[in-house]
Amino acid sequence: MAKYQEYQFFDIFLPRYSKTNYQQGRFIMNKIVSKEHFSAHVVKLEVEAPLIARSRKAGHFVIVKVGEKGERIPLTIAGADVEKGTITLVIQAVGGSSRKICDLNVGDEITDLVGPLGQATHIEKVGTVVCAGGGVGVAPLLPIVEAFHNAGNRVIVVLAARTKDLVILEEQMRANSDEVIVMTDDGSYGTQGLITHGVENVINREQVDLCVTIGPAVMMKFVSALTQKYNVPTIASLNTIMVDGTGMCGACRITVGSKTKFVCVDGPEFDAHQVDFDEMLMRLSAYKDVEKK
Repeated sequence: MAKYQEYQFFDIFLPRYSKTNYQQGRFIMNKIVSKEHFSAHVVKLEVEAPLIARSRKAGHFVIVKVGEKGERIPLTIAGADVEKGTITLVIQAVGGSSRKICDLNVGDEITDLVGPLGQATHIEKVGTVVCAGGGVGVAPLLPIVEAFHNAGNRVIVVLAARTKDLVILEEQMRANSDEVIVMTDDGSYGTQGLITHGVENVINREQVDLCVTIGPAVMMKFVSALTQKYNVPTIASLNTIMVDGTGMCGACRITVGSKTKFVCVDGPEFDAHQVDFDEMLMRLSAYKDVEKK
């Protein structure tokens, strides 16, 4: 294989590597340059990844691995700084592998970082867009909010969390949207209620041309059911189990409009009204016993 072809391969599939250091026979891992705790179990990491920062778009994700025998975890890119050559990742510690990532500190390196993967969000001027995010799903929603707002849309953000301490990125959302509505389960901040209550209030007061939702699968299921009732086109960014991220393993398969799709290559975004959320929820729970161990 010619050298330029080797470099092209590394650009596409292994962008964590530096061409110069590849020539010298050594690999450069991705160093963490900043870390911020959103809560006890949610961490924001800014990671060196200049090639990914330069080419990523809203909706893209990466797969990360900590340790040579670590688990591969898909994470949607929450932001990028092309000048600094960094990308932002938001991780919630829910198991052993995600906890390893959250335990990393500034100066530590992520063993493997591959991307950008998946299909970018289709951005155009449609009118009024409601962006509904729950939990850590708010992080990957931020670049989508920014993109729709920059395209000239009226963007209304509905954020949902169990309690005030779990609301993240509110300030950044306000800076990139026309309105932010915060819903908390316990009423400790914003308005008490579920995310569907906030979305429905907006639909009942004005014309909504598109809804984008990211968060727990069950949340997206109910947001989708609500918007379908009002005939509001809706896009959901799915968070299925994923292994290789290239469409080869089939672990992330879902049913969309009676057809089998792979979230890693066909998504992660799909027409929410066509997604079989019950099947998706069943597949997400398949390894719960193993995860507990």
